[in-house]
Amino acid sequence: MMTGMVVGERWVHVAVMTLGAWLLAAPSALAYPRAALAWSDMTSGALVIVLAALTLTGRRWAPWANALVGLWVMFAPLLFWTPSPAVYAVDTVVGALIVGLVVIVPMRTPMPGTDVPPGWSYNPSTWVQRLPIVALALASFFMARHMAAFQLGHLETAWDPIFGRGTARILTSEVSRAFPVSDAGLGAYTYMLEVLSGLMGDTRRWATMPWMVAMFGVAVVPLGIVSIVLVILQPVAVGAWCTLCLASAVLMLVMVALSLDEIVAMVQFLRLGRRRGLSAWVLFWHGGTVPPRVEDRGLARPAGSWREMIWEALRPPWTLVASALLGVWVMAAPDVLGSTGTAADADRILGALAVVVAVTAMAEAGRPVRFLNLLLGAAVAVAPWVLPGASPLASLHDTAAGVALMLLSLPRGSIRQRYGGAQRYLV
Repeated sequence: MMTGMVVGERWVHVAVMTLGAWLLAAPSALAYPRAALAWSDMTSGALVIVLAALTLTGRRWAPWANALVGLWVMFAPLLFWTPSPAVYAVDTVVGALIVGLVVIVPMRTPMPGTDVPPGWSYNPSTWVQRLPIVALALASFFMARHMAAFQLGHLETAWDPIFGRGTARILTSEVSRAFPVSDAGLGAYTYMLEVLSGLMGDTRRWATMPWMVAMFGVAVVPLGIVSIVLVILQPVAVGAWCTLCLASAVLMLVMVALSLDEIVAMVQFLRLGRRRGLSAWVLFWHGGTVPPRVEDRGLARPAGSWREMIWEALRPPWTLVASALLGVWVMAAPDVLGSTGTAADADRILGALAVVVAVTAMAEAGRPVRFLNLLLGAAVAVAPWVLPGASPLASLHDTAAGVALMLLSLPRGSIRQRYGGAQRYLV
């Protein structure tokens, strides 16, 4: 069904042909400084035109192949380290448009089935749920693109209103140079994938497109946590902080928390399908339906319920808010209390990880994650006594902070929504 939808939007593939023609002609207008990238774009443009034509003749695999070409077009400027800001911008925009036109636009058509997962009180795939994640990913993309422009030589300086040269030091460090491509550019590429995958599919995609929810979850949760960990390690590995890196890490944390419920709904749908004797593999790639129960209208909600949803999202348990603030304080404590060496590094890393756990657990679907702070709290309490560099005052402080973090991790907080079969795991 999904493949038929992708093939069926004929005007889309005619429009994609113009993007292919643009790529074919771009080297003659933009004076590509890298011949390899020029040939890549011209070859990609020709492929886009051919694949769009094949799509119009009914080849069901062709639009998916065109989407892969679009992803390559976005990545090529990073692989070839283009020194041209115009080429980087054009390839990013054109590649994203190709993916959006051949996959996202055709899949906007609503598919049959219930809106709300069985046993749930709301639909985790509505636009009300997904658009905030898309907006945060887009903001992170712009920040990462600025840093990538500095690494690629498009800018002479990297903007940092708080730490001065901190961003430049990190972007030119040995850690960044160890990547075969611009690590900031790779981050921008990932954020654009999150934008595209967040826009893909209808409001029932937890059941109709489980593979897309899984891809979206991989782009947001594991990759997001990896990027956050890399930011955490910056003051330890490089000895500097980066304002834009920290800002994008905070936004990524929020995205992780907001995306968990849709992933839970998708996994629950696959388990329900297996209980009904269906193949989880087939359901994962082709989707399915469940008996209709209740409808969640998403963007059609009245203004009052919008305000209620925003209020609920901004009202996490006070214990988790306190845990996050305590983690921030533990990160800053070495500079205040005079810790040095390994003990100071441990405080910065453990404090940042405590923030990650606390913010992730603010999502009701991620509430059990808070128990990880029991381990982190114990580590904070013990670290200054076994690692060199902590003063007696800092050791007593870390012990108290670690115990407080453990105590704050015990209460679950209220669960206001219903999550079907997953409810029993929200301890």
